[in-house]
Amino acid sequence: MSETATVGSASGQTQADQTVERLRRIALDALARMFRPDRGLHAFRLRRTSGDPALEGESIRYTATVLIGLASESAQTAGCVLSGLSPDIVGDRLVDRLDSMRDLGEVALTLWAIRALGHDGAGRVLSRLRALDPARADVPTVELAWSLTALAFEGHAPTDAGLARAVADRLVASFNHRSNLFPHRPVGSHASGLRGHVSCFADLVYPIQALSHFHRFSGDKAALETATACAKRMGELQGPAGQWWWHYDVRTGRVVERYPVYAVHQDAMAPMALFACAAVSGEDFRPAIRRSLQWLTAPAEMAESLIDERAAVIWRKVARREPGRLVRAAQAGLSRMHPRLRLPAPDLLFPPIRIDYESRPYHMGWILHAWPPGRTI
Repeated sequence: MSETATVGSASGQTQADQTVERLRRIALDALARMFRPDRGLHAFRLRRTSGDPALEGESIRYTATVLIGLASESAQTAGCVLSGLSPDIVGDRLVDRLDSMRDLGEVALTLWAIRALGHDGAGRVLSRLRALDPARADVPTVELAWSLTALAFEGHAPTDAGLARAVADRLVASFNHRSNLFPHRPVGSHASGLRGHVSCFADLVYPIQALSHFHRFSGDKAALETATACAKRMGELQGPAGQWWWHYDVRTGRVVERYPVYAVHQDAMAPMALFACAAVSGEDFRPAIRRSLQWLTAPAEMAESLIDERAAVIWRKVARREPGRLVRAAQAGLSRMHPRLRLPAPDLLFPPIRIDYESRPYHMGWILHAWPPGRTI
């Protein structure tokens, strides 16, 4: 099917909606298998083995992300995912772990989840977030954006408008108006010398989402303008087959390194950010979202889809066949020396034909958040 037919026609829209139904079904099934009821947490990941897929580790961050996704689901659906437990009970267990959290990302995602659920522990988690001082802490852009979304997300649980304003101001101040991109670390944080000019796709998605929510929360014009400018630039940089590339030069707005292409970017993170921005800006990002989903079902790089119906899982990414992270390191170093320098013919030397056969709960949680019941494309 041509790109025009996929993006513009009624049949393309139907195909995208059918893909969303598949994604939701797989996400709910996979999350039920990834939950560890004895710990009240989701596993860190599921990996393909010679036998049945195996669970490894556990994660507070990923459990919080799943609760964010489940906040828009029915109690019955949530109970199926959480081995009969309610989201409030799992939320209780996250709040009980609050004193052991030293990571702003864990606390921010927990607050977001607790506020989305309307859980009565929101005040405790909010106090913990205040103590970590996200408006001034040396943290990555992603964690700063999570903090803002946690504070500005629509809900009745307590929040802190002043802190939200300070965090939003810091995000806006970090935005590069020449490239229309966000850096990997915001103003006031330490940046790596070699990679200080490189931002990743997550550094675009989460600030777009956070500032969109903040605009709805506060009416702030700068937040809306910044989120919209970044969302438009992100769309301009989308790959020809719908790929969301991985690394960007924040100085110039050009792609530094394209791979890996992550499934979660295609089916969840890009859609949830673009939907959030569209809701407050009036922009129509649906064509880009449809291309994003189309790549996931039929990657241009290979014949095999990352959607594995037989294993009932969505695999993590398409990556280069390379030793370690050689190409990413080389591209970062070369572009640091000069913005136009790149590794010659990387696709021939290190072809993007390797699938990473693992899946993580946050991916499934973001699918539910991006595609709540009833949302169509």
